[in-house]
Amino acid sequence: MMSIIKDFLLQLTLMVIPIFIYYTFITEWVKSSKNRNVIMSILWGISILFCMSFPVDFGQNARIELRIIPLLLGTLYGGVWPGFFLSALIILYRLYFGINLGFYNTVFVLVFSLPVILFFQKTFVSSKIDKRVKIAVGLAFYYCLIGLTIFGILRGFSLDYLKVQIVHLIFAVVVTLFFTILTESIRVIHQLRLEMENSEKLRVISELTSVFAHEIRNPMQVTRGFLQLLNEPDLPSKKKEYIQLSIEELDRANEIINDFLTFGKPTVNHLERINVGNQLQRVVNIIQGYSLNHNVAITTDFYEDCWIYANPQKLNQSLINILKNAVESMPNGGMVWIRCTPTDDGNIKISIKDQGIGMTKEQIARLGSPFYSLKESGTGLGMMVSYQIVRSFKGKIQVNSAKGMGTEFIILLPRIT
Repeated sequence: MMSIIKDFLLQLTLMVIPIFIYYTFITEWVKSSKNRNVIMSILWGISILFCMSFPVDFGQNARIELRIIPLLLGTLYGGVWPGFFLSALIILYRLYFGINLGFYNTVFVLVFSLPVILFFQKTFVSSKIDKRVKIAVGLAFYYCLIGLTIFGILRGFSLDYLKVQIVHLIFAVVVTLFFTILTESIRVIHQLRLEMENSEKLRVISELTSVFAHEIRNPMQVTRGFLQLLNEPDLPSKKKEYIQLSIEELDRANEIINDFLTFGKPTVNHLERINVGNQLQRVVNIIQGYSLNHNVAITTDFYEDCWIYANPQKLNQSLINILKNAVESMPNGGMVWIRCTPTDDGNIKISIKDQGIGMTKEQIARLGSPFYSLKESGTGLGMMVSYQIVRSFKGKIQVNSAKGMGTEFIILLPRIT
């Protein structure tokens, strides 16, 4: 009995190690999501090899191991290719022990289980924590049930083997529950830590902008006033052109400072009940001339009953920033689709989709970060302000994009009736 417990504890340890290594070291050292996914798949693969190498021995050729846990979690969190990689690893390693009933049992279980796991993978990724736990536990139960059934068909049903398989099923389900909750808890803690680090950066920016913006603005305003006085009709045209350029550049610098202040200081919202469709139409009217100059057509589809609590001026500012970026992402012209619809979970969904140059996953992850912009002359402040405004309305921004395939900004805001 003690030997069995020891083997089970060894299996658990072999599965804890990849989670510990990933969230302790890999997430800090590796910034590319693609590379992190590859490393995580390798770690789960190592865990599978160890689990299969050190199974729990019940005697009389009755052995069980928990390879289902790293296979399941690696596929659910990693996606399709990690799922295929881990499955292929299991088959190849099982083949190393020879072609027998155990090998056929492994292959048949994967054939019937992997498609089901992959079918629920996207739902798992987009679900909340409690639903993720239910999906993982349900899939673990399904995998073990398939294994028990195929095992009985190939080897015949006997009471002793049935007991071992039931123990395997119960233990696999319980361990899946434990490890899914553990993984989600670590992910939440990691995300909170990142948000705290970002909050500290924002606090520093807030203090800097509040101190320096006032000192910078005063001499700028004085300089602009003198340049305007010099802009007399009798001055040479070239000199007037230089003065006009100077005024425009000072205005641009002043806008950047305003954006800094908007981002740095706490937002005081005077919220009111507004129809998002009406606000979107106003934004489209404002930017219509700008889009036509860039050979960009805007198509709208607004649901009538889209009511939220928000500050209309702030909401317009956020929407204009995003829509302006969408127009500028199409240097050769194109289409922008703007939709506003209610969702089943009590939100208003604003979708702004373009046919622009698109972004990579790494670029999407950095959107809204201080000083990050995809434009050569951009400061990134406009997008920072947009993110802050949406968050101040208790909403969130999601970005779907791929390089060369365009970008879709989805803004979710709490709906009111």
